Amino acid sequence: MNKEVLLEVDGLKQYFPIKGGIFGRTVNHVKAVDDISFTIKEGETVSIVGESGCGKSTTGRAILRLDNPYEGQVFFQGEDLLALSNTQMRKKRKDLQIIFQDPYASLNPRQTVSQILEESMQVQSVVPKKDRRNRVRELLETVGIGEHQLDRYPHEFSGGQRQRIGIARALSVNPKLIVCDEAVSALDVSIQAQVLNLLKELQRDYKLTYLFISHDLGVVRHISDRIIVMYLGKIVEVADKKSLFQNPKHPYTQALLSAIPSTNIEAKKERILLKGDVPSPIDPPKGCRFHTRCPYAFDKCKEVEPKLQPVKSGGQQEVACHLLDEEKSNAS
Repeated sequence: MNKEVLLEVDGLKQYFPIKGGIFGRTVNHVKAVDDISFTIKEGETVSIVGESGCGKSTTGRAILRLDNPYEGQVFFQGEDLLALSNTQMRKKRKDLQIIFQDPYASLNPRQTVSQILEESMQVQSVVPKKDRRNRVRELLETVGIGEHQLDRYPHEFSGGQRQRIGIARALSVNPKLIVCDEAVSALDVSIQAQVLNLLKELQRDYKLTYLFISHDLGVVRHISDRIIVMYLGKIVEVADKKSLFQNPKHPYTQALLSAIPSTNIEAKKERILLKGDVPSPIDPPKGCRFHTRCPYAFDKCKEVEPKLQPVKSGGQQEVACHLLDEEKSNAS
């Protein structure tokens, strides 16, 4: 395994059983994540984007084993997390942290900020008891909260401040990888920018690696190095930020980018409207899962599932689309 690769996801599936009948037997599955693979290098920010229900948050939770995956492998520094016992995984969690979408629901309302941060240090035994209070002060200062507020309760803070506390809690155990699950989507736009800038500063200062999950391409553009686009449990495109925004290849990616609001009133931007609804993950379409909504779909799309392949030889952009095969055939 490449030393630069911190996380490697291989063939990850997350199926949720559907029970039925008087005996409660499994009659089908919701295929929330269906055989995806990708890597994240040390110090990199990789974002997962897509519509609601595409499986991006489920992917983050499966990687951290907050929900045990149905199938696949997740290697962290060469070690398969899915092969670890619960006790072994608990020790590993100090290297793998998460910032949740709802900053209020993720904090214990009966604990003060100091107690919340000290608890994580105690569970992972990363800071001696006599030094924890000082460490809490340092963390709060790092995320922009005054030490005079450390004995206040979560409900006494604004949404942006609560998310900063969530970030401080993630930092408290000195992690290597942080999953940011819609970490700014519940915040006002001005507060989003502040939190995103804070995350970038912390990444530089603490040598952090991020898996950033969001539906907002504007946010993703600000923070990402590479971007993974998901649709109905599958990865349809992977690219570095510049390639994705300047030359998106998958029709779904093109539609997502066309929906980004522009502040340039002179720029003429054609909005791509997708027809129909997202199919059910219980019974996804045969072939390319996007073909039911794709304006360019042809017969092959309805029968054969496309595989991720590089757009150019040795390039950083990969796409799962039969149109790429057509382009290559025409070029040759």
